[in-house]
Amino acid sequence: MSAISAGLQWFVNLGASVMLPILLFIFALILRIKPGKAFKAGLTVGIGFIGLNLIITLLTKNLGPASHAMVKNFGLHLSTLDIGWPAGSAVAYGTVLGSLAIPVGVITNVILLLVGLTKTLDVDVWNYWHIAFTGSIVYAITHNFALGIFTMVVHIMIIYLLADMSAPYIQKQYGLPGISFPQGASAPGYLLALPLNWLMDRIPGINKIKITPKTVQKRLGVFGDASVMGLIIGIVIGLLAKYSFAKTLRLGVTTAAVLVLMPRMVSLLMEGLTPISEGANDFVKKHFPGRNLYIGMDSALAAGNETVLSSALILVPITLLIAVILPGNSTLPFGDLATIPYMIAIMAAVFRGDIFRTLVGGIVDIIITLYIASWVAPFVTASAKAAHFGLQGSSSITVLSDGGVWTTWLIIGLGKLMTWGGIGLIGVVTLALMIWFNKFHKAKDATAEK
Repeated sequence: MSAISAGLQWFVNLGASVMLPILLFIFALILRIKPGKAFKAGLTVGIGFIGLNLIITLLTKNLGPASHAMVKNFGLHLSTLDIGWPAGSAVAYGTVLGSLAIPVGVITNVILLLVGLTKTLDVDVWNYWHIAFTGSIVYAITHNFALGIFTMVVHIMIIYLLADMSAPYIQKQYGLPGISFPQGASAPGYLLALPLNWLMDRIPGINKIKITPKTVQKRLGVFGDASVMGLIIGIVIGLLAKYSFAKTLRLGVTTAAVLVLMPRMVSLLMEGLTPISEGANDFVKKHFPGRNLYIGMDSALAAGNETVLSSALILVPITLLIAVILPGNSTLPFGDLATIPYMIAIMAAVFRGDIFRTLVGGIVDIIITLYIASWVAPFVTASAKAAHFGLQGSSSITVLSDGGVWTTWLIIGLGKLMTWGGIGLIGVVTLALMIWFNKFHKAKDATAEK
């Protein structure tokens, strides 16, 4: 078992740009796509991810120091440090239990596909770290290995359910046919956005506000262009960070470059995914008539959308402000400030690309996230110690993106209070919802179409 875990860990450590092309190449061959076409598709996806990561790194390297400077300028003295998802994933995969997340996730996905309880074929293997995160924390709390494994199974079921439900919004809004986002930090935003969107539709005045990149560009002319918007947002962040004039301008131009280049990298990635998506649909139609299949990918595919990225950049200083004034909050946002695009990606799709609603939803999400991240901090710290993760002088750590989602609060809360009963209850409810959504709801829709 240790040899298998070590081998899987080695494969994961290759990184998404290598791991995904290999997986997609094998998957394409299974779908009877010609080897040459399959190889080119996989390689194109790898190239797209490298390009995407270059742009994300460009954003992170510039936004990170600016955020740190803003933290100092605001004089924040909060006791719990947000270490960010890269460190969070290292903690998650670093435990004995976390190292088994990939086989647990893959096996669960295959079983759910075979019995027709999910439409998502998850090729984004790296993001199984989200279930490793909750599983490792429950294990750290209860010292029950089997319960930790069961937690991962239940968590991935929740993610697949949310991915299936949100897929139509994602495909329509972002132009990503056959794609879903089974990512633990993004998918929970779907259930938060639905009631907020319903509420804003019914508030007089608010329901008339509609701000999209197109309307902004139409009303503001050149100032509504993505590149100019990026420049302005970058300059504002630079001013809040008290950068020099030259450094502020460089941050502005860099932010503009990110807004322009990110969508182009996503389009390159989709160029590679398209033949595989088409092959998957043909395979499903042939062998499973009446079923529809989604390819599960990272929500990074939506991170370059103008609504998502511009809203996320505006939310960076807002998040710091909220952290200061929010009663009872102990979390210092830091490592995951550059991850906000992922956190709001599905929410923006539900809001139909409306920047105003995305900002409102983002603010509500940030408030909830800060409270949950603060509450879960002792458990994250315990899990980090179990993984022999260096706390770098911090007595309390958390992860804003994953430690602050409502799924983490639900799973860890009931796992702590009720152990097997709590996690089992979540599992039963999730299974019932999956049966309803994929069996009865589907049949109802089919009847309605007739």
